[in-house]
Amino acid sequence: MLNDEELMWRAIKLALKGSGYVSPNPRVGAVIVRDGEIISEGYHSHFGAEHAEVNAIKNAGLNSFEDATLYVNLEPCSHQGKTPPCVNVIIEKKFKKVVIGTIDPNPLVSGRGIKLLKDAGIEIKVGVLEEECKWLNRFFIKHITSGLPYIILKSAVSLDGFIATANNESRWISSEESRLRVHILRSICDAVLIGRNTAEKDNPRLTVRHINGRNPKRVLLDTNLNSPMNLNLFIDDFRENTIVLCAETAAQTAKAETLKSSGVNILAARLDKNNKIDLVDALLKLSNHFNIGSILVEGGGSIFSSFISKNIFDELQIFISNKILGNGVKLLNDWQALSVDKAKSFTIKAISKSDTDIHLIALKNDL
Repeated sequence: MLNDEELMWRAIKLALKGSGYVSPNPRVGAVIVRDGEIISEGYHSHFGAEHAEVNAIKNAGLNSFEDATLYVNLEPCSHQGKTPPCVNVIIEKKFKKVVIGTIDPNPLVSGRGIKLLKDAGIEIKVGVLEEECKWLNRFFIKHITSGLPYIILKSAVSLDGFIATANNESRWISSEESRLRVHILRSICDAVLIGRNTAEKDNPRLTVRHINGRNPKRVLLDTNLNSPMNLNLFIDDFRENTIVLCAETAAQTAKAETLKSSGVNILAARLDKNNKIDLVDALLKLSNHFNIGSILVEGGGSIFSSFISKNIFDELQIFISNKILGNGVKLLNDWQALSVDKAKSFTIKAISKSDTDIHLIALKNDL
């Protein structure tokens, strides 16, 4: 007989199947158990589709669940959205018990679903694998509670900390396995962001190619819209996924109109005191206009320095190769700590071997 933790792990694994497709909704999986045996499962497959709990109920093909327990990694919804509230269906089907990984972080509904279930006489257990369930939906939690996207800063560096050689050669510092992992990251994030320098130097496509998955939006920071018109981001078959963040004056130029007519999105953002894109304003606009709840930042040293110096990020994912360059382009070229006590500190979440590389995941410590 499977215990609560094992069944919640199953719900988490089911939820992962919706990665990249359910945003801005959370990833949710559901498992229905009767007499210690799994009788049905379901997950939220894509935004606007029925939720995990409803899919699990439909997959069971039963009318009543009086002796059954529902396992779900997130508190069932209690509000009308694209679909009716899941709580109503659970009550209607007369479930005996609902085991929940974590409470819905949405301040408008948090705990309300649990209260409705309890009021209907359903036994509730909350907090099974809670930290794992929160990690699964860290993008959703950040977005729904702050209005800002979850930001992952990703880079590949040499063993001695450089992202490219002194003459700007960077292919390939990391291993093939690491590049595969980057494509997985792209597929689960709503958008990938780079700056103009990276766009001109590498001319990337920022698509998902090495795995089956959804292509993210592609965000280019270009204050004055100086990027050449022949970038892959502007001319390939996915250019409708491209969003160029620029100053208001640049957004009103003929070049901006030409890009828009070809399918590229132009989004004007406020400038900061240094006449660069104000990152907070830009992130809020990406959220409000395009429902972007997570961003993978793949830019170079300047972009990284901007996010680090302004403390506008949540997570680092660094691929450390087995190569030493001796000199080259630094990961952070516009920011430095003037003393040890001014250094940014992180919590190491995970370290794994990625072929010949080390894959490091670290979370920012809020000061």
